[in-house]
Amino acid sequence: MTKIKLCGLRRQVDILAANQLAPDYVGFVFAKKSRRFVTPEEAAPLKALLDPAIRAVGVFVDEDVERVAALLRSGVIDCAQLHGHEDASYVARLRAITGQPVIQAFRVAGAGDIARAENSPADLILLDAGAGEGKPFDWSLLRGVRRPYFLAGGLTCGNVGPAVEALKPFGVDVSSGIETDGIKDVEKMRAFVAAVREKGAP
Repeated sequence: MTKIKLCGLRRQVDILAANQLAPDYVGFVFAKKSRRFVTPEEAAPLKALLDPAIRAVGVFVDEDVERVAALLRSGVIDCAQLHGHEDASYVARLRAITGQPVIQAFRVAGAGDIARAENSPADLILLDAGAGEGKPFDWSLLRGVRRPYFLAGGLTCGNVGPAVEALKPFGVDVSSGIETDGIKDVEKMRAFVAAVREKGAP
């Protein structure tokens, strides 16, 4: 079954909705420039409300590795997702000091970006159009990807089903596509999850 990640959750009501829908992952954004930014102090009670079967992912951009590790060790998050210029040594250090999985995100503009992603030492890769802009990239570039990946960027309840059916990604990651006026929309969350599960079965 295609994995589902609902990203950018910030409110208790978002978590309660996620608990009902049972995605595989939710995301807390710790990048300060994001409009979905949460502090560790805000994320901790949200994680406490989260169904233990759902993994919490922390999203970071060029954050100090020790700060990321502290959130992993404390249990506020279960794995880290890196969206900055983190290199192989950063990924290796984070995994070595925490033992937790790492997802590395890559902005896809051409075949060279796919090659870089496939060489990442991270546990999983995420292929995206940009930084939360809500726009898809050219999915035809993914036809030859050899390792499991999360598909992100411009996904909605309207296009995620065909994308899953055609590309068979390891998982899908959505944020703006389940929002109305910048706020998570429970009905859009529900429709997105249903669309993935309809097309994402083995």
